[in-house]
Amino acid sequence: MGFMSKILGGGDSRAAEDYVELDLDDVSSESAEAAMQVHIAEVSGQADAIDIKDAVYDGDIVIADITRLRTKDATVEHIVDELRQVAHEVDGDIVRKGDDQMIITPTGVRISREKLGKRS
Repeated sequence: MGFMSKILGGGDSRAAEDYVELDLDDVSSESAEAAMQVHIAEVSGQADAIDIKDAVYDGDIVIADITRLRTKDATVEHIVDELRQVAHEVDGDIVRKGDDQMIITPTGVRISREKLGKRS
C-alpha cells in the first residue's frame, strides 16, 4: 500500500498502527509559525461539521473521514451541502473521494482532479 493510500484510504483496515509519529526534533524548526495547517477530521454528526467549517474559514485544509455516516442518510447530504457552501464562500475547493472521505480547502487552494502519474 502506497503512502497516499494510507492517508486517503484504499486499504481494508484503518488502525492507529497504520500511522507513524514523526519526531519533530529531526525536522528543522526555523519558522515555528505555519500559515496553514492540514486537519484530519472524523465526521459522525452535524456538530463535527461546525469544527470543519471553522477550520476552513481560518484558512486551513481539512481531510474528513465520513465513514461513520450512513451513505444513504439525509444527514450526509446535508453535511456535504454545508461544506460545499463553505468552500464556495471562501473561494476554496471541495472533493468527495468515494463514500468515505472529503477534502475541503480554503481560499487559493485547488484540488487537482487528476491522479499523479496518470497523465497522458
